[in-house]
Amino acid sequence: MVGKELSMKKLQISRFKLTGLVLLCLLVTPLPVTAGDFDGSKPLLCAVTEALECGPDGECRRESAEKVNIPRFLRIDFKRKTISGTLESGEVRTAKIENMARSDGKLILQGVQNGKGWSMVITEATGKMTVTASDDRAGFIVFGACIAN
Repeated sequence: MVGKELSMKKLQISRFKLTGLVLLCLLVTPLPVTAGDFDGSKPLLCAVTEALECGPDGECRRESAEKVNIPRFLRIDFKRKTISGTLESGEVRTAKIENMARSDGKLILQGVQNGKGWSMVITEATGKMTVTASDDRAGFIVFGACIAN
């Protein structure tokens, strides 16, 4: 009888482990995205993953979002035509989207803020994002990814 009880407990533990493994797989499996998520029809939340600052001498340095004074997360509101985010200091920054176009599977946004021209490209198939901004003293290249919000 003791052997049968041990076998039953082992079976219950195995089922528990299997259930846990299945749940873990479901949690870590990315949710499917569609091109419609990144075509300008839904608000987006974008995370900055890398930033480069380049000077007129051609030298570029890898920097943090905070170091180049941009928010780590950006919210894109297509209805209001704005991109906004909060700096580490708590200051909220908002930029007006002045131009928006779709071309070759990419959503392209452009604007002007604080004397700098900027352009954002979001790949419709993946949500990957690149932002460039420049003035007469420096250029910035920012990489990240977006999700429907």
